[in-house]
Amino acid sequence: MPAHVLILGGTTESRHLAAALATRPGVRVTTSLAGRVRRPGAVDGEVRVGGFGGVAGLADWLRAHRVTALVDATHPFAERITANAAEAARVAGVPHAVLRRPGWDLDDDWYPVASLEEAARTVPRLGQRVFLSTGRLGLAAFASLTETQFVVRSVEPPEPPLPPRCELVLARGPFTLADELDLLRTHRIDVLVTKDSGGAATAPKLAAARSLSLPVVVVRRPEPPSGVRALPDVDGVLDWLAGVIPPEGACAADTCP
Repeated sequence: MPAHVLILGGTTESRHLAAALATRPGVRVTTSLAGRVRRPGAVDGEVRVGGFGGVAGLADWLRAHRVTALVDATHPFAERITANAAEAARVAGVPHAVLRRPGWDLDDDWYPVASLEEAARTVPRLGQRVFLSTGRLGLAAFASLTETQFVVRSVEPPEPPLPPRCELVLARGPFTLADELDLLRTHRIDVLVTKDSGGAATAPKLAAARSLSLPVVVVRRPEPPSGVRALPDVDGVLDWLAGVIPPEGACAADTCP
């Protein structure tokens, strides 16, 4: 029986990890996607879509599908999923790690805040034309700002409530520095609001803001649950899995005949 790795995906790193594992003999890889995006990018290996039904549902799935290792490679702000995954892995007795890319280093013109709500309170004193790059699920926090003009970029249209003065740009990244400079200049943006998601894919917007001397409001990421193994990149996860997955032809203790 092949070793079975379940990846909780949705990030660039999760796709890279699935690609690396899909070519390995003796390894079966399944990536689970939340299903919030109707047309996700291609993923190697098996794919399932939708939730598990909380901690109990995920623990049952891990046991029923004989998962050898669980890798949480969700977005750094998927706090509830990360907490549920950690607890489900503990209940099911499955080795578990979080793939968490490092956050960004703070810049002099950055305003770190603890939440989207604090970001909404900070914005009015910094500017009136805001590029709101926090994801389409957190826009309700800014809905009370009636005098601020927002530009929101999203792969798919967000659901209300939205800020009353909101221009929507539908686009899928990655975006280059030239793309971001063009957006900021075209819309006369004077404040950028984003989350500390880390990684290189979304860094060009920060470089563009720095080039134009714009203030950046950054929502700090939540910490992983206590005791959870957090690894910074795909190579780190592969090294960890090498010590977890039985050698090809061997079997784990709970799957041997």
